[in-house]
Amino acid sequence: MEKEKHRKGKGTTMKYHQIRKRMMAVALAASMAVTAAGCGSGGNKAPQSGAVQDVDTADLEFPLKEKATLTGLISYPANTESEPNNRTIFKRLQEKTNVEISWTAIQGDQWGDKIKLAMANKNSLTDFVFSAGFGDSDLLKYGEQGVIIPLEDYIDKYMPNLKAVFDKFPEYRTMSTDTNGHIWAFPWIEQLGSGKTAIQTVGAMSFINKKWMDFLGLEMPETTDEFEQVLLAFRDNASKLQAEFNIDGSIIPMSCILNGGEDPAILINGFGEGYGDADSGRHIAVTDDLKVICSATQQGFKDGIAWLHKLYEEGLIDPEAFTQEWSTYVSKGKSGRYGVCFTWDVGNIDNIADWVPLPALTADTRNITPANGSFTSGYDRGRCVVTSIAENPALVCAWIDQMYDPFQSPQNNWGTYGEDDEFDIFVLGKNENGEDMLQHAPLGDASPVEVREAENVAGPLAVLDEYYGVYVTCPDDAQYRLDWIEQLYTPDMNTKYVYPNVFMSREDTEKISNLQADIQKTINAKKSDWIMNGFTDGDWDKFLKDLDAYGLEEYLSIFQKYLDSYYEEGSGDAAADSGAEAGAKEQGGTGTDAE
Repeated sequence: MEKEKHRKGKGTTMKYHQIRKRMMAVALAASMAVTAAGCGSGGNKAPQSGAVQDVDTADLEFPLKEKATLTGLISYPANTESEPNNRTIFKRLQEKTNVEISWTAIQGDQWGDKIKLAMANKNSLTDFVFSAGFGDSDLLKYGEQGVIIPLEDYIDKYMPNLKAVFDKFPEYRTMSTDTNGHIWAFPWIEQLGSGKTAIQTVGAMSFINKKWMDFLGLEMPETTDEFEQVLLAFRDNASKLQAEFNIDGSIIPMSCILNGGEDPAILINGFGEGYGDADSGRHIAVTDDLKVICSATQQGFKDGIAWLHKLYEEGLIDPEAFTQEWSTYVSKGKSGRYGVCFTWDVGNIDNIADWVPLPALTADTRNITPANGSFTSGYDRGRCVVTSIAENPALVCAWIDQMYDPFQSPQNNWGTYGEDDEFDIFVLGKNENGEDMLQHAPLGDASPVEVREAENVAGPLAVLDEYYGVYVTCPDDAQYRLDWIEQLYTPDMNTKYVYPNVFMSREDTEKISNLQADIQKTINAKKSDWIMNGFTDGDWDKFLKDLDAYGLEEYLSIFQKYLDSYYEEGSGDAAADSGAEAGAKEQGGTGTDAE
């Protein structure tokens, strides 16, 4: 493993001390006896206020001398184990720490509604929320209301594993810190690659059925016109494809989930100036002169949507693309009916052997816009919070810090070893120094998502590039995705910047949220409507006027303010430099050589 490569392009080296203002805020007046934590699900506990809990770190050494019980809220994927303590990972953690967690578990597809109710009712609160997934507005609101506590002092005092990550990569501390100097949540961090070669730079890739192309004698398309001809060939040779490959069901030249995680936005990067619409949530991009623009008001977006409408009129796009759920999308894919599809990993849709990524398509230009925030790798600011109900926050934080142990984080992220079932994510092996190392087991024909959801626990964690080859191997599906990005997409990433992960004030977060509600709804609705039904220049002009009326100018100005501040402090220079360096490479390592 080339550790120097791993350190390149992790984003930024932020000067977090410039914004870190120590403040005494809502915290816990906690019991001094760490091992006497309460059990149950909150009960009649009342939020307390006072100084940050100060305990002897010797009392937090695991395993505790006396068993302690904490309470936690967690989500779990549908059709997987619903009792967290039945998962091997948590069984081992209980044995290691002598801390039992009394869990309240909520099925993932019900989490959004139920967690809001739980956070609004002190009797539903637990000591911590393990898989919160809170947005910035949630964190700031709950912090201001005193529902959750600030964590910066607990991190420095009682969380050596997370503190080590923050010390090594100060940008993550800064990204986790609000404008008043408080950290309200523990993050999820996953480094895989760096800069423009990071695995997060491209979300939904476009994949094309190589088996069909070979059978029909087709070449890999390089332009939008050539791509259209390939889709037409799939459509016009449907009966031949069905007969040759025993396909039960109609042939679908191209399928997607519009405005979802399987959106075809990557196809329109070649139109106009090439910005595309990589940020389907906020619809923003950053120009090379550091100006925040709305990607959906650019000429390239207009021309790209008009082209997609043409494909739809020709019967080349799945009619269900505007409404289908993930399960339907996968079901049709596994029936072998797709010629082109969009997803993070085609192994979740069909077998990987028959599919290859579709390179960037040229229309007016050739470009791939990296995803916003991707230069600092995978990051979720609001993954886990500690509530003001917790009687022993120091113990809660010390236990959560175990999730950031370099040997533990990969297991929480992907799964574990030594289970009594049909499949293990890992086998326990040795690294070149003879130390324990988690070695990824081959996935075979199994869906990466499904097998991991059966074993992992997610939550707060940090998997750093330097861990590969030392604590864990790089997953096969991650490695081939990294290779695809570096070989096929990085050379065409011509834009210099992405919008960074900034933590706005509560006022600005609320403004953005309110403005985004109408702006995103309008953009997504028109995008679907226009791909199905087409549009005129008059429709386009009205669309721009509607966005202006919904406050687009103010929306962009708020993003611009934080981008300017980010670069005025020098925070973004390393990210831009590493991104430019990665973009200039045509061959070489991704920084995740883990063999």
